Amino acid sequence: MARSFRGIGMTSQRTRDRLIEQLRLEGITNEQVLAVLRELPRHIFVDEALAGRAYENTALPVGHGQTISQPFIVARMTEAILDERQPEKVLEIGTGCGYQTAVLAKLVGQVFSVERIAPLSIGARERLWALGLNNVHVKLGDGNEGWIENAPYDGIMVTAAPAEVPRVLLEQLAPDGRMVIPIGTDKRAQKLLMISRSGNYFDEKIIEDVVFVPMLSGVVK
Repeated sequence: MARSFRGIGMTSQRTRDRLIEQLRLEGITNEQVLAVLRELPRHIFVDEALAGRAYENTALPVGHGQTISQPFIVARMTEAILDERQPEKVLEIGTGCGYQTAVLAKLVGQVFSVERIAPLSIGARERLWALGLNNVHVKLGDGNEGWIENAPYDGIMVTAAPAEVPRVLLEQLAPDGRMVIPIGTDKRAQKLLMISRSGNYFDEKIIEDVVFVPMLSGVVK
């Protein structure tokens, strides 16, 4: 059962609708994605001091050097993973505060999410439980290793930028699966890629320029 979760700030329907209209103007067209972003309480995923900015189209800090992604980027990456499909099983690398995880959980069958920073992982679990999302599985681990026990995945979404696509993650992608991942260590030159797998072949498509935190190894407890 979902429980209440404290949060303050500009949470009115008008404020959320304004964000959705801005996303439409910037090119987001998937109505399912827009509906989920309108519904989800983004303010519970940020510190109360930042709750008044929760429905701005901007990234916000969530601690430990990490951020909650700009709503446009969340929508864009989610659109790319779906693209007229209904993935049953999606792997997310980088749970963070859990916002992108929650968006995915509303749209796909099962979400398996890996976070390397223990306090973020714990906080995300609490928020996802508060929202009653029981199709999400979160673990503390090194995202570079994926989550082999539940592979293969119809979709893989990576929310931090490695220098190159980790081979381990490609191997965990289903034969007809799709990965969305930012690539590049220089924040001025990162590209968001969509990688489609067909058998043992991988096709890359650049979606757009992006700025993400770097993808790091190891676990922080």
